[in-house]
Amino acid sequence: MTSKQRAYLKGIAMTTEPILQIGKSSLTPEFITAVDEALEARELVKINVLKNCLDDSRLMAGTIAERTRSEVVQVIGKKIVLYRQAREEKKRKILLPAK
Repeated sequence: MTSKQRAYLKGIAMTTEPILQIGKSSLTPEFITAVDEALEARELVKINVLKNCLDDSRLMAGTIAERTRSEVVQVIGKKIVLYRQAREEKKRKILLPAK
């Protein structure tokens, strides 16, 4: 992903509310499945890390991205933004700028 594409996705993420939350149970298989499904439906997902979660946000972002085959757009404090292009072309909602 180029810096121009990442900047474009960050702009979209600014107006998006978090749809998932990571709590004290941290990264469970069920949570990873929920992120995977959300990425397929929305392509861009914003995750809120709650205060009772003791794990590092950046490490969790990398782990989630690895397990869901997505890319980390940004991690700011307790917010994680992930992107993965939808597999089916007709489900794609976000058109990235050219490389």
